[in-house]
Amino acid sequence: MTETDLGAALALCRATGWNQVESDWLAFLQLRPGGSCVATVLDEVVGTVTTISYAEKIAWIGMVLVDARWQRQGIGKRLLEEALQLLRDVETVKLDATPAGREVYLKLGFKDEYGLSRMIGQPLPESAGLPIAASITRADLQAVAGLDAKAFGVNRQPLLQWLYESNAAASFAVWSGKEISGYCLCRKGYNFFHVGPVIAQDLETAKILLHSASRQASGLPVVLDVPHHNPEWLNWLQVNGYREQRQFTRMYRGSNFSPGEPGLQFAIVGPEFG
Repeated sequence: MTETDLGAALALCRATGWNQVESDWLAFLQLRPGGSCVATVLDEVVGTVTTISYAEKIAWIGMVLVDARWQRQGIGKRLLEEALQLLRDVETVKLDATPAGREVYLKLGFKDEYGLSRMIGQPLPESAGLPIAASITRADLQAVAGLDAKAFGVNRQPLLQWLYESNAAASFAVWSGKEISGYCLCRKGYNFFHVGPVIAQDLETAKILLHSASRQASGLPVVLDVPHHNPEWLNWLQVNGYREQRQFTRMYRGSNFSPGEPGLQFAIVGPEFG
């Protein structure tokens, strides 16, 4: 995949109803040059797959899209095989699978890790009674990356830096003295304002972060992808008007020697980034 393919990739996104915009696709090309592929038929792009690697220990596969006219002809599987070949030297490969995709990934040697739900709602009202978190500054990014690595399993500071630069105004942290208790970063998508990651030491911190971030949605619905580690968090979201749109299964192939502390992840970056 090159920048000349971005128009076709975006067209596939729009046809499928996905939320990604051009800057998301550019991130893949910039953060892992040569790591994303397109499938073509008579020079027309009919499929995509992206990969990204974090500290060369955990890699991620995402954006597996195939034009509806060319589905069920093996193109998706061929793209996945190409992605796995590109990631052959990374000890753990992960992805977030839809129920239909999960069946394909099981056949390629992936195993289930845990479930997630995509939750959609609106900014929390002032009546929620929650304070506003502090804005993240560039000087805070090292502390942010340290907490993120604890939760995710490895350092992924280049991705966090990109997220911050993309929407610094919607980047928030909660502090306990000089120690960071939680943070969140956000992206403005085509359909939704995507809040994630939300990494927090406790439930109350996660609530404050979502309240702070969702105020930046500028009229868009808010979406966040929530691991199933904290039923109280999921229940609180539902009480506050969030509904489940669909479920994913986080899957891995390889050792999974660096699982991090998933219980600290109240929302992930997104299925395409992990």
